[in-house]
Amino acid sequence: MTSATVLLGYQQRIDQIEALLAHLQMRQGTTVAVLVLAVVTTAAFCFLAFSRRAMPIWYPPLPLSAALISLRKYTRQQLQISRFIRLRRFYAGGVERLEERWVGNGISGQEFEVPDHVYAADLSLFGHGSLFERLCTARTHLGCERLASYLQEPARFAEIRQRQAAVRELTGRTDLREKVALLGRYDFEQSRWQTFAEWLDSPPAGFASWLGPAALASSVVVGALSAAIMLKPSIWPALLPIILPIAVSNAVAGLSLRKRVRRVLKASAPVASEITIIREGLELLAGERFVTPKLVTLTTRAAPAGAVIRLLKPWFMILRERTKDWFYLPSLWLLLGTQSALAIESWRLRYRGSLRQWLDAWAEFEALNSLACYAHENPEDSWAELDDKSAHFSAEGLGHPLMARDTCVRNDVSLGDAYGFCVLSGSNMSGKSTLLRSIGLAAVLAFAGAPVRARSLRLAVMRIGASISVVDSLRDGKSKFLGEVQRLREMLQLSADGPVLFLVDEIFSGTNSPDRRAAADAVARTLAARGAIGVISTRDIALAAIAAHGGTNLHMRSRDGADNPLDFDYRLKPGVTTESNALAIARMVGVPI
Repeated sequence: MTSATVLLGYQQRIDQIEALLAHLQMRQGTTVAVLVLAVVTTAAFCFLAFSRRAMPIWYPPLPLSAALISLRKYTRQQLQISRFIRLRRFYAGGVERLEERWVGNGISGQEFEVPDHVYAADLSLFGHGSLFERLCTARTHLGCERLASYLQEPARFAEIRQRQAAVRELTGRTDLREKVALLGRYDFEQSRWQTFAEWLDSPPAGFASWLGPAALASSVVVGALSAAIMLKPSIWPALLPIILPIAVSNAVAGLSLRKRVRRVLKASAPVASEITIIREGLELLAGERFVTPKLVTLTTRAAPAGAVIRLLKPWFMILRERTKDWFYLPSLWLLLGTQSALAIESWRLRYRGSLRQWLDAWAEFEALNSLACYAHENPEDSWAELDDKSAHFSAEGLGHPLMARDTCVRNDVSLGDAYGFCVLSGSNMSGKSTLLRSIGLAAVLAFAGAPVRARSLRLAVMRIGASISVVDSLRDGKSKFLGEVQRLREMLQLSADGPVLFLVDEIFSGTNSPDRRAAADAVARTLAARGAIGVISTRDIALAAIAAHGGTNLHMRSRDGADNPLDFDYRLKPGVTTESNALAIARMVGVPI
């Protein structure tokens, strides 16, 4: 299978959906016509029966029943049309990704980036045109957040292997991704971890355990007696001595609990609007049969969730309806708001630990499913071979995963075997930074459990550190040089605790040449001594000497024989560069040199 095959499959599925949509819309048009005809006929029959007395009065309800049936059918058809439109949008997003039109159309994930992270900004993990935007197809905010943690947080070897196995099993499950995309009634419905966390962490309301059954029993009695009076009004004098004390006690209980009830209902309102999509997702997950251990564990954890969460459904329904005019007085009379608060609070205290586990299971599944979608749409990419030995990284045909496949230049990169690190020299725009990001993103994808843009990749489980996009900060009172020094200090600290892959672009460019050479030499020597591997790029060929600490020199330059110094081939070559193009670039943009 190739990405072109996947694209063709998506386009064919869109054609099928559009055909089904056209057929459904045509049927809906017929339903509307029947509905209009039934309403007009009902109006005509009413006029003839009541004004002209030209027909029996039982005629008007006949077409009215047809109108009600048509209205219900129209509502169902509208829901089906909405689902097909959402499904078409899901596949249209896949087509955009496969045709390299995805930039700016997805979720940037900027809100999930950890401030001052040791590589997130340097490798463009979040933001416009980022790795996260390319990867994320999660239905809920929970899934987005977990995917972001996959990309930023280190994982152990066993965990990575389990992720990779799970993603492989999910790769071909386009049918499952369709079902996930259709969760909830509308696309804008969301489920956020913060909503649930605030609710679960709120202090107990302090309701006595007997209040719930007592309130329910009294409301049932009041409701039954009220119904009896409505059916036979003549008996109200006999029932009044019974119903009045109960109603008074309900009122007293409602007033005494009012503050706590309001607090519970206010805290529960956001959850009521977000928990449905989670329940549907967990029920979907629990109904699947998987083979890989991680997915089996997730389905086992999700198994009881649907039935338990459904216990909240009637109380959340009352919570939504109790403020409406038609329901307000019955709600007060039957103490429904208080009962809802008691039931919801009881459920929360009993199941809050379980709910955290269920939310965690769903978030984990969505992250894996997003990576599986990426794997499905990039079948030419390879699965990394990982181990937990000393630091090493060996890739054949390594490319940048965010570049178009047909324009991406690939290189073979080997670190940790013949040499631990390389000093990569080259002039401006020769491709050094892109190569560093390609190495870093390959490691990030591999550790997340996803395939990588390479013919093959072997690497150890390592921590990643990068200094590629460090800038100055007026807000923090920090120069670019200070920011880079602090980032390199973080890398050195990481290397003291285990294997590290370091990626440093234009090391210490913010200081004078003698200091730069001395500082770069010290950093390279320390990292190499601790077994770290990586790449240090520079335009300053004087720094080539730091490769003496167990490294080697590689360079990138313009094509052989090219007259234009900006005509680069973006290929790795041995040795130190002998060209510079700074003056040529300055002249190109109009600087008089």
